[in-house]
Amino acid sequence: MAPAAPKSGDVIFASVDRVNAELFTLTYGAIVRQLITDLEEVEEVNKQLDQMGYNIGVRLVDEFLAKSSVSRCVDFRETADVIAKVGFKMFLGVTASVTNWDAEGTTCSLILEDNPLVDFVELPDTCQGLHYCNILSGVVRGALEMVSMKTEVTWLRDMLRGDDVFELQVKLLKQVPEEYPYKDDE
Repeated sequence: MAPAAPKSGDVIFASVDRVNAELFTLTYGAIVRQLITDLEEVEEVNKQLDQMGYNIGVRLVDEFLAKSSVSRCVDFRETADVIAKVGFKMFLGVTASVTNWDAEGTTCSLILEDNPLVDFVELPDTCQGLHYCNILSGVVRGALEMVSMKTEVTWLRDMLRGDDVFELQVKLLKQVPEEYPYKDDE
């Protein structure tokens, strides 16, 4: 029997259970607000959002691989494309474009023109250093680490700060070789 063809982000998005978008957005906003209240320092909030996202990404990759039928990507370029076209569509209902590749093919940008996390959001002057959607950078970093790619993910542009798009820069630091816990032949 031939392997199942990979599903597109649209097909997966149509078939998964979803929560109300407004409830999701408002709940995320409440989490960010509570972190600001508890931690007081914007940089600490950024770190906490990134760590929360990382923990989500580590777990989300299993669901992604199970539901998307995506086979092993051959390189970082293909992996970035799958994240942008299938991953973001599957979990957020939006697609991203992959641009700004460096010559080595180890750094690129994921451009989001629409971001459901920022509906109803305006940053006050006291929170200008806040990367409100920093949870997304953590999700991408955590998911990539689970497929043996150590990355650094940073925000370059943010519509909440007056930019025209949301831009995440993803930099491949190293490809971690897969290690198996034991050998069958011994």
